[in-house]
Amino acid sequence: MGLRNNQYRWVVLFAATLAQACACFFVQGFGAIALDVKNAMGLDNWQVGMLVSAAQLVPMIGLLVAGELLDRFDERFVVGIGTLIVGGSLCVAALVNSYTELLIILVILGFGYSTAQPGGSKSVSNWFEGGQLGFAMGIRQAGLPLGGAMAILLLPFIAVEYSVQAAFLAGGLVALVGALLFMLLYRSPGLSPCSPKEQIDLRDIIQSRLSMVTEPSMKNIMVSGACLTAAQYAISVFLVLYLHTALGLDSFMATMMFFLVLGSGIVGRISLAAWSDRCKAGRYYPVMTCLGAVTALLILLPLVKGLDLATLSIFMAVTGFFVYGWYGPWVAYVAETAPADRKGFALGMAMTANQVSVILTPPLVGLLRDVFGTYNYGWGVLAVASAVVLFTTSRRYQTMKPQST
Repeated sequence: MGLRNNQYRWVVLFAATLAQACACFFVQGFGAIALDVKNAMGLDNWQVGMLVSAAQLVPMIGLLVAGELLDRFDERFVVGIGTLIVGGSLCVAALVNSYTELLIILVILGFGYSTAQPGGSKSVSNWFEGGQLGFAMGIRQAGLPLGGAMAILLLPFIAVEYSVQAAFLAGGLVALVGALLFMLLYRSPGLSPCSPKEQIDLRDIIQSRLSMVTEPSMKNIMVSGACLTAAQYAISVFLVLYLHTALGLDSFMATMMFFLVLGSGIVGRISLAAWSDRCKAGRYYPVMTCLGAVTALLILLPLVKGLDLATLSIFMAVTGFFVYGWYGPWVAYVAETAPADRKGFALGMAMTANQVSVILTPPLVGLLRDVFGTYNYGWGVLAVASAVVLFTTSRRYQTMKPQST
C-alpha cells in the first residue's frame, strides 16, 4: 500500500465511522425517547418493542442481499444509497401520527439500514489488514454507540421542547448528512485492477454462500453474535424505562445513565478490538470474555436498586463496556476468517443472525414486563442464554485451536 493510500485510509475510517454514527443515530437513540413516544401515542411496552423490531425486520433478508451487493459493487453507492433511504424514511415518519403508519415507515427504513453494518465493515477491512484490523474495526464500530450517545443528548431535548415528530425529523436529517459525506469521501483502495464478475449459476452461488454456515468459526460467530445482540438491544430499548420505573430515577437521570452506558461502549469497542489484535489466545477470546461479563452483569442488574448514584454509575459504565464493546472484536473476527471473495456476504450472513435477536428481543422483554410487572424475568432469560452460549462456543473454540496453529 503506497504512502498516499496509507494516509487516506484514515480518511476512509473517519467517513465509515461517521456514516455508521449517522445511520444508527435514531435507531440506537430511540430508547432515550421511548418514554416520550409511549406517552405521546398511548402505547404499551410490547408496542414500543415492536417499533424497534419494525426497523430491523427487513434486514433479516436485506443483510444477505446487501452483503452480496457489496461483493459486486462499490461500497460508496451501496452504503450511501442505503443511508439516504434511512434519512428519507425518518423525514417521512415526522409527518405521521398513526402507530400503524409509523410501523410501515420503519419497515421501509430497514431496507436502507441493511447496508449500514456490513457496508462500513467491508469498507474498513479493505483498507486495513493484519495487526491493525481489530483496532480499525473497533473505531468504526464505535460509530454505533457514538451515534446513540449523540442521539441521547439531542433527541430527548427535541422531543420535549418541540415534539416526537421533530425528533424523527432530526434523525432523518442526520442520516442524510452522513450519507452524503460518505459518498463524497470514500473510495476503494485500488490495490489491483478489478476483474469483471463471472456469470455463474444462481444455484452455485447459493450453495457456495450457505456452505459457510457449517464452518465451526461461522457457527461461533452467529450464535455468539445473536446472543450478545439480544442483551445489547434489551439494554438499548428498555434501560431508561427500567431505571425510571423500577429504580425511581427521574427521566433526565435515567437518560444520563444510558448516555454513560453508550460512552463506555465506545471505549469498549475500540479497546476490546485492539486487544483482539494482540490476544495470544486468538481474536475470538475477547468475545468469550464479553459473554462471561454480560452473563454476570445481567444477573446483577435486578440487584442494583438502592445503590447510590456513584456506585450505580460505575455499574452502568462496566455494563456499557461489555454489552456494547463485544462488537468490535466480533466483527474483526468475522472479517478476518471470511474468504476474501465472500467477505461481504459473510458479514451480511453473520449480521442476519443478529437480526433475529434484534427483532425478537424487544417485544419479548416488553411482553415479560407487561405480564409479570417486572423486567427481571427478561434480564434472567438473557443471562441464561449468555451462559449457555459461552459454554457451547468455548468448547467448539477449543477444538478449533489446534487446527489454526
